[in-house]
Amino acid sequence: MSAKKLERGGCVWPGTDPLYLDYHDTEWGVPERDSRALWEKLILDGFQAGLSWITILRKRENFRRAFKGFDPAKVARMTEADVERLLKDEGIIRHRGKIEGTIRNAAAWLEIEKTYPGGFSAYCWSWVGDKPQNNAFNSMKQVPGATDISTAMSKDLKKRGFTFCGPTIVYAWMQACGLVNDHMTDCFRHKQVANARRPR
Repeated sequence: MSAKKLERGGCVWPGTDPLYLDYHDTEWGVPERDSRALWEKLILDGFQAGLSWITILRKRENFRRAFKGFDPAKVARMTEADVERLLKDEGIIRHRGKIEGTIRNAAAWLEIEKTYPGGFSAYCWSWVGDKPQNNAFNSMKQVPGATDISTAMSKDLKKRGFTFCGPTIVYAWMQACGLVNDHMTDCFRHKQVANARRPR
């Protein structure tokens, strides 16, 4: 057994794919405070629905190109012609509902950014009291698919015009963006992420 595998402990979900391992080791669970980046990851988690995350990860740069660098102001102005063009783009997930939902979600993001004190980042972090929730799971079997918080946030996001943001998607996004730290306690990243601080 490799040293790296031992260091990751119970975080077995990246498998052996180098891209997935790098994502686990450097990005997943790190507290994200940038409003635009939080939105991008929520959109990508929405595209993941029904698929594996590694599929999205491999296509992430294609998604960024297709959706104008995930600039919500630019995405909100996309038209039906853009939707039809993206439905022919083999570099992304060609799902009309998710593509159209991304455009609607951009408009919803802009509204929160304009009306919520502190913008979308403050809105997201308010659900966890403005600080990461460090869980202490020893086994993947202990990790929930959704929580009361992700369920409540999902419901509120939908009221605000978001789509493809069910409780399970929202919880996966919370894990990815560090609102919760779900690295296993025997994983070398658990303590590192718990001590991580990204600038607001």
